Amino acid sequence: MTRFRYSAVDAGGKAHAGRIDATGIEAARALLRDQGLLPVFVAPVVPWSLGRFAPVLRHRSRVMSPADLAVFTRQMATLLSSGVQIEAALSTLADQSSPRLAATCRQMRQSILDGSSMSAAMRALGGGFDRFYLTSVQAGERAGRQGAVLTHLADHAEGRLRNRQTVVLALIYPAILILVSIAVVIGLLVFLLPDIVRVFAARGADLPPLTKLMIGLSDFLIGNATLLILAVAALALGVGAATRQPAVQRTWHDVLWRSGLARQMTIVQFSGTLATLTQSGVPLADALTSATATVGNLIARDMLVDVARDVRDGLPLSRALARKDGFPPMMITMIASGEAGGALPDMLGRFANDQSQTLQARVKTLVGLVEPLVLLGMGGIVMLLVLAILLPIVNLNALVG
Repeated sequence: MTRFRYSAVDAGGKAHAGRIDATGIEAARALLRDQGLLPVFVAPVVPWSLGRFAPVLRHRSRVMSPADLAVFTRQMATLLSSGVQIEAALSTLADQSSPRLAATCRQMRQSILDGSSMSAAMRALGGGFDRFYLTSVQAGERAGRQGAVLTHLADHAEGRLRNRQTVVLALIYPAILILVSIAVVIGLLVFLLPDIVRVFAARGADLPPLTKLMIGLSDFLIGNATLLILAVAALALGVGAATRQPAVQRTWHDVLWRSGLARQMTIVQFSGTLATLTQSGVPLADALTSATATVGNLIARDMLVDVARDVRDGLPLSRALARKDGFPPMMITMIASGEAGGALPDMLGRFANDQSQTLQARVKTLVGLVEPLVLLGMGGIVMLLVLAILLPIVNLNALVG
């Protein structure tokens, strides 16, 4: 008998993990199926020295990058929309993808062959598939429109990848500028400023106040480096522990909901998800429940839970949203117009696209402000250091003269 490590899902899609004794991998899979579980991953238990790292390495091997996720979603959408079966589509992608993505496709295919649904296989893998993605795929399965849902998800993933690349490219120059400025500041404090101090000490002259301030700051940082590192680490751990407290999370999410940019991001995500689901044929009540589950802001999620309940009770979506604070009048007006004209999915999609473009413009503006702000900030710091060095030189010349 050999002991195997496994991960599996039950009929409700809940993930399970553990160990099981069997004569082989196929026998282990058969035992799991006898227990009502759909095996996702089964492998022999290796010695503890290596087995301790196996789950971490296996998880990292399954995690897809945003680029891989966009490619996977677009190709799956194309194949499924063309009538290709899910198992065949995953096999095709496994043969022509990168090693990491190919391994993910093979494991998903094996789970589906064992009787699991596509969303359950993705949920068991947990590699790069967020709540929005999983909820959308599950809703598409219920509606029998997996190809259409994956097409919308591909557009979403590719748009998010483009935004990510835009932000990264925009921040490369400021990051390089900050690193170079820090190197210049350290060089001035460590190599040049001490020489000037020694010259002034030999002459018996007093240093300018700005130079004394910089020297004191340099001595403090050098003398208390260990203490400062420990203080920063303790602060980071304290903030991390505090943010995991429910009361702190709700307070922070309430602050975010009251801020314009964060609230707009939440509304864009919710409206885009709701538009994707309704355009794919998912009933409004189910789409509202699924879209609400993808909202990360706790305050907004609580309000949307109430909205979904009101809609199930027969209240129009526009009136249910109008009862809550924070949703823009334009959103409510466009939804009301879509309800009146029987074109709610199209109106939701139009509103989501408009708000997404507005949000992208705001983000680009904020990112564009980073570069001049960094230039001003680092330029001011370097200027103070240069003055702290030049003033003693000027005073020294005056003494010599």
